[in-house]
Amino acid sequence: MSMFCYQCQECAKGTGCEIRGVCGKSEEVAKLQDLLIYTVKGISEIVVKGKLAAVDLGTVNHEVLKSLFITITNANFDEASIEKQIRKMLSIRDDLKNKVSGIQLGDAANFEVTDRVSMLEKASKVGVLATENEDIRSLRELITYGIKGMAAYTYHALNLGKEKAEIYDFIYESLAATLDNTLSADDLVALTMKTGQFGVTAMALLDEANTSKYGNPEITSVNIGVGKNPGILVSGHDLSDLEQLLEQTKGTGVDVYTHSEMLPAHYYPFFKKYENFVGNYGSSWWKQIEEFETFNGPILFTTNCLVPPKNEEVRKRIFTTGAAGYPGCTHIEADENGRKDFTPIIEMAKKCKAPTEIETGSIVGGFAHAQVLALADKVVDAVKSGAIKKFFVMAGCDGRMKSRDYYREFAEKLPKDTVILTAGCAKYRYNKLPLGDIDGIPRVLDAGQCNDSYSLAVIALKLKEVFGLDDINELPIAYNIAWYEQKAVIVLLALLYLGVKNIHLGPTLPGFLSPNVAKVLVDTFGIAGIGNVDDDIAMFMA
Repeated sequence: MSMFCYQCQECAKGTGCEIRGVCGKSEEVAKLQDLLIYTVKGISEIVVKGKLAAVDLGTVNHEVLKSLFITITNANFDEASIEKQIRKMLSIRDDLKNKVSGIQLGDAANFEVTDRVSMLEKASKVGVLATENEDIRSLRELITYGIKGMAAYTYHALNLGKEKAEIYDFIYESLAATLDNTLSADDLVALTMKTGQFGVTAMALLDEANTSKYGNPEITSVNIGVGKNPGILVSGHDLSDLEQLLEQTKGTGVDVYTHSEMLPAHYYPFFKKYENFVGNYGSSWWKQIEEFETFNGPILFTTNCLVPPKNEEVRKRIFTTGAAGYPGCTHIEADENGRKDFTPIIEMAKKCKAPTEIETGSIVGGFAHAQVLALADKVVDAVKSGAIKKFFVMAGCDGRMKSRDYYREFAEKLPKDTVILTAGCAKYRYNKLPLGDIDGIPRVLDAGQCNDSYSLAVIALKLKEVFGLDDINELPIAYNIAWYEQKAVIVLLALLYLGVKNIHLGPTLPGFLSPNVAKVLVDTFGIAGIGNVDDDIAMFMA
């Protein structure tokens, strides 16, 4: 069996990549990732059937998070590092088996491989298409992708010293359930909603981790120009990595810039003390092919959103850490205390030219829940006076498809008495447009990274309370969300769990939704796709 992957929005023909991933991953990488997930499912079965408590598993939990994160779209393309992680997880799996007895375990908990060849052979038999029933397969994958997103957020919280055993317990429960052939489609639908519940828990945990360490995001004007010093560009989502890099670059003459999803780091009070934290360079993740060339200095990938570099000179300037990886790029490992030595990146930066300026000016963000709730009276007054007619949640992901121009056009054509609430890299379609403000309230309120979609839910729930409404769907809020990868999946499931209905999802509906599963989401939650901009705006404003 060749590779098959349909976990991201850009999968080939909207149905699945079968030769090479549109993301750039090879058949070998895809298969090794499938086997890593299968191994983690085997561990989950042992934990659940053996009645092992996550609170007692320590670093096992952490390695499970990392393994799941490695398989997220655009995170890791390095066959050797994925194989190494499979071997580590197999060792963990077998150690756990020795702690339990008298239980019947399936193939995922028992299979054996000896080398790369046997790994690939085994992987070809346990991938997505191994589940023959289309609807069961669809629900299993929907749950698995939600768990991958949840694991990513939990991993970031862990790096800041925050974790909850109940999240680990649920990860084991849900992944073990995807191996259980006795579960019906209805059982899996219920588990899907429970995945959304724990998605909320995970995002709340990360919000607590970020804000307790770095303060609540505040309204901030972020420079998008460049300085005269050589620089390091930081991409991804991990604020702990950024903090360590900023500490190590103090006084070195090297500036630090953010790219794509790392932009919201500028909104946290903690990071404003670093004089060499200059600004944000460029835009969305998929623009990196050209933007990395003009940046001139080294790039650090703290998480996913890596596009295979076409330019060998650029590849030599790319460093990875955490779950990220790319063959031929230097990987920075943490020591036993979580500290990372970024000296190789800093020394390379010193020898590079300063970034080439590609734009000037600034963009404003920092509208996470604490900041927006501080402006609640002003917002409520604007709604009551009619100055603000409707809010549009346009959170989620950006991507390469031409069809995503829809979101820029949508933002441009929205009536001037509407406000956009955003989080994630989807904002790069419109966050530099001159959309103005309403009574001093910017028409684009950027809450931050994709995980900060939690902030948008908190804001909606607070407005529901302020307006004295019984149902969150009675608010003047419409949801027009762009998706790309698995962190967007857990955000969607979290919103559904919170009771949000009539979410429009684009630019295409997920390829992993079978017709029957899609019908359940449409009938139960009012999930819909997008059409043309003018018709959609008329429908939303009606």
